[in-house]
Amino acid sequence: MSFQVEMPKQKLYITDTILRDAHQSQAATRMRTEDMLPACEALDSVGYWSLECWGGATFDSCMRFLDEDPWERLRTLRRALPNTRLQMLLRGQNLLGYRHYADDVVEAFVAKSVENGIDVIRIFDALNDPRNIEVAMKAAKKNKALCEPAISYTTSPVHNDDYFVSLAVQLEDMGADTICIKDMANLLLPANAYALIKKMKEKVSVPIHLHTHNTTGTGAMVYLLAAMAGVDIIDCALSPLAGGTSQPATESMVAALAGTGRDTGLDQKKLGKAARHFRGVAQKMQDQGILNPKVLRVDPNTLLYQVPGGMLSNLLSQLKQANAEDKFEEVLREVPRVRKDFGYPPLVTPTSQIVGSQAVLNVVSGERYKMFPKESKMLLKGEYGRLPGEVNEEVREKAVGGEEIITCRPADLLEPEMEKLKEETKEYARTEEDVLSCALFPQVAPEFLKKKYQEPEKEKVREIRVIWDR
Repeated sequence: MSFQVEMPKQKLYITDTILRDAHQSQAATRMRTEDMLPACEALDSVGYWSLECWGGATFDSCMRFLDEDPWERLRTLRRALPNTRLQMLLRGQNLLGYRHYADDVVEAFVAKSVENGIDVIRIFDALNDPRNIEVAMKAAKKNKALCEPAISYTTSPVHNDDYFVSLAVQLEDMGADTICIKDMANLLLPANAYALIKKMKEKVSVPIHLHTHNTTGTGAMVYLLAAMAGVDIIDCALSPLAGGTSQPATESMVAALAGTGRDTGLDQKKLGKAARHFRGVAQKMQDQGILNPKVLRVDPNTLLYQVPGGMLSNLLSQLKQANAEDKFEEVLREVPRVRKDFGYPPLVTPTSQIVGSQAVLNVVSGERYKMFPKESKMLLKGEYGRLPGEVNEEVREKAVGGEEIITCRPADLLEPEMEKLKEETKEYARTEEDVLSCALFPQVAPEFLKKKYQEPEKEKVREIRVIWDR
């Protein structure tokens, strides 16, 4: 007996995250470029919509932990993957750092990202404040990259389908080529995904790209229902680094949709060839203690506390430093209370760290809001943008006193920075890419660059590659 499922007759496209979010989610972004290159020929032959390979935490991790130049990684991958779109993740006006940068820095960073090999730029803001992504969107369009603004998905009294659909319409009007629903904590449940995609497809004409994880164990079901609703592109990860806090497995989704109206057309043999290589990489990272098997576990508690996997590890680390690991469950219960007081921000970088740190302080100090980190004050003051919901004014008053609340686009208050940055970094920055690295990570990049340019052989290799790039 056969079971017929009604599916739209439209190819479903796949973005693979194996080179970025998969190892960021499972192995703290520690995969090296040398571990990627042997699989690139196979990856390039698959026919993905795109390969996500840059941005997010990769930039910082390259310099801080791997002694690699992130720009050189991008150029190397561009040469190794000539037939596939390369995609990056950008935090709007925060770029890849943790503060708002002036518009000229944002424009320069986007231009250099495209010049060095990026084709698709996914741009999001933690608060879903469109003002914080408009400059990056315009820069992406100006530099002929595909512009993919992302909606940070969350649930709260102020976040519902109408909110997200209205935001999607606004993003299309701002010039989006595609729109991503970014479900960073796997909070979007299958039936909700079906309903949201259906409503969004009725209101916007650009392709809808869905990103989720498998933290709560529902990722593949979310994708299946989204496929039935007509989603255009989904993010998956090759099986060696799939599941748990990462994305659902590429091979499994390809198999599930084969022969249906949403057949991806991808070849399992080609996927298997690339996966075999990454199985060895994953085993090596596990042997090194970088990849903890705990990240593969399903944790439905995420649906209760809305705490993404990366935020969980940060909370545990903070509690360990305070000798208060026994307070973990209490902190988890405190997170939703802080989030409500702070106006229901989605919990994604940097707001996840801000809300999490405040929850830890509230519990460890024994008194709610006895202390406020400067980031909490900045968030409540409006320095990160417009908070989605109503803020607890008693908490805000306690944090910032009588200081004026920022209601304009925060970056409007910033003076141009590029010329000043060039002057400040001229002793160790040789290219505009170097200057941008220093702008994003002023504590890490200068030391990295000094070390890099003190090594003659490394510099010689770099010059050869730059000539080749031109």
